[in-house]
Amino acid sequence: MDIRLRPIRADEVELLHRFHHEPEVAGHNWVGFRSDSHLAREHAEHGFLTEDLSRLAVEVDGEPAGLVTYLKGRFGVRGDYYEIGIALLPEFRGRGIGWRAQAMLTAYLFEHMPIQRVQAGTAVENVAEQKALVKAGFRLEGVVRSAEFRAGQWRDGMLYSRLRDDPAPEGL
Repeated sequence: MDIRLRPIRADEVELLHRFHHEPEVAGHNWVGFRSDSHLAREHAEHGFLTEDLSRLAVEVDGEPAGLVTYLKGRFGVRGDYYEIGIALLPEFRGRGIGWRAQAMLTAYLFEHMPIQRVQAGTAVENVAEQKALVKAGFRLEGVVRSAEFRAGQWRDGMLYSRLRDDPAPEGL
């Protein structure tokens, strides 16, 4: 499998609409219908690439398979970090693409950004994503209580991190 990350092309913005309007495509990321009218404008303005929030396409064997995101955060005065996320189309899940894409994104961030930490959160019930994060070199930090309102209730999340000096995952 040839997996790569790249900027999202204008003709692929429609792919992002699916994650906003199709619960079976959004999976654990489904939080209800929401407007996505801003997507075409954001892509035209900056191609989904900014200092604070960026999105990249996950491409598998030349075909768009989903996207990864990275959102800048800060702990304290000088503790900049990025929080990453991933959303794959259903037909690409369960094939080892997710952990590889997240490991590739983390390596990219450590290479190009002056940060020490990359973190990722996931739902307690999303066991597949928890396993993917561990395989991508992340360590569990703990449970974040009542972190997300989804499906009518507040739900706990799991917080994972990888530091610049942590070993890179094997198998990339």
